[in-house]
Amino acid sequence: MSLLIRGGRILDANGERALDVEIGDDGRIAAVGTGLNGDLDLDASDCVISPGFVDLHTHLREPGQEEAETIETGARSGSLGGYTALVAMPNTEPTTDCVAVVEQVRALGRRSTCEIVPSAALTVGRSGTKMAPLGELVDVGVGIFTDDGTGLQDPRLMRRVMEYSTGLTRRLGRPVVLAQHCEVSALSAGGYMHEGEWSSRLGIPGQPAEAEELMVMRDIALVRLTGAHVHFQHLSTASSVAMVRRAKAAGLPVTAEATTHHFTLTDAACATYDPVFKVHPPLRTGSDVDAVRAGLADGTIDAVATDHAPHAAHVKERPFDEAPPGMLGLETAFALTLGESGLDLPEVLAVLSWRPAAIAGIEGRHGASVVPGAPANLCVVDPDLTWTVSGAAMASRSSNTPYEGRTLRGRVRHTISAGEPVVIDGEARR
Repeated sequence: MSLLIRGGRILDANGERALDVEIGDDGRIAAVGTGLNGDLDLDASDCVISPGFVDLHTHLREPGQEEAETIETGARSGSLGGYTALVAMPNTEPTTDCVAVVEQVRALGRRSTCEIVPSAALTVGRSGTKMAPLGELVDVGVGIFTDDGTGLQDPRLMRRVMEYSTGLTRRLGRPVVLAQHCEVSALSAGGYMHEGEWSSRLGIPGQPAEAEELMVMRDIALVRLTGAHVHFQHLSTASSVAMVRRAKAAGLPVTAEATTHHFTLTDAACATYDPVFKVHPPLRTGSDVDAVRAGLADGTIDAVATDHAPHAAHVKERPFDEAPPGMLGLETAFALTLGESGLDLPEVLAVLSWRPAAIAGIEGRHGASVVPGAPANLCVVDPDLTWTVSGAAMASRSSNTPYEGRTLRGRVRHTISAGEPVVIDGEARR
């Protein structure tokens, strides 16, 4: 069945043009122009046709934590948010640190509405003590490695991982990406929010900004030593952004992401003691939020990632110090980035689509320009549509969104994954 997206304006890395898009039954774009036909028409009036979004940082929980999320439900949530590819984090049970678990995640992903790109752990069991079999994992196509949820504490082991990763470039066909959760655990241990004015007011032990910044500093130094590509996850402090800016100016192979919650919320949100606002790294100060926005504006921060982290209600609703950190992010990311990042629409689409696709090494399939022959991984967004956030109405198995009840502007109308319409008029097709 052929598909026609009619009446919208295309916006991709090549710029903007008002043309229709015809998608063939082979899952590729057949034609871009006027006077086209299709078996099924999708109305894109007053909307923008964009390459599908790519999330570099999604917790899909499967295998092992299916009470909170499955690959199927997480992918459906992603599709509703305009995503056509999700990089799945490896903090699963068992850990995604071997070929068998990678293939399990891929097999489950093939039955979902997004392409699932497995990342794998840097160390066995994410324990931080023994390097994972990176070579074996690269040989089956894994290109991103991370112990996300914990930073790799041992600088000697991190250096060894970096040196080894540079030797795998030829086998992978592109540089291996080492994604670092920057947190020095000796400084962050026992802290549940940002250490500062609000933690003092609330009597909640805090994590200092330096817990993040010392690891950013260390890994930039190790990048200078080894030449490895390090991707800094969820940057949250002004000093972290400044260090990455200087590293890029020096020509070092580093990239970075920021989450929507780190440029839309501050630590003041924790004043209610509601654990929905507990996240790692924690929500920071207003000046940190401003710095993250500035980093997005000047390209220091390459991509917006969600760090989508679902938790079952009975777990997330524990007291603040006992509740696990994490928030939902996939269905709200476009509207929040459009409304609160300070970026204009073309820049919003860049940080959600083609820039993260390039970091993930999937730019041939996702984030590609909307031209004949390209894979039909697309989303159609209405930048003016307003809607009210409801965790219960989301596709996720969990509902822990910090934006409950907030009215946002900008929503996905249609999502096309590998040529198939998986979201039509804001509704997921099952």
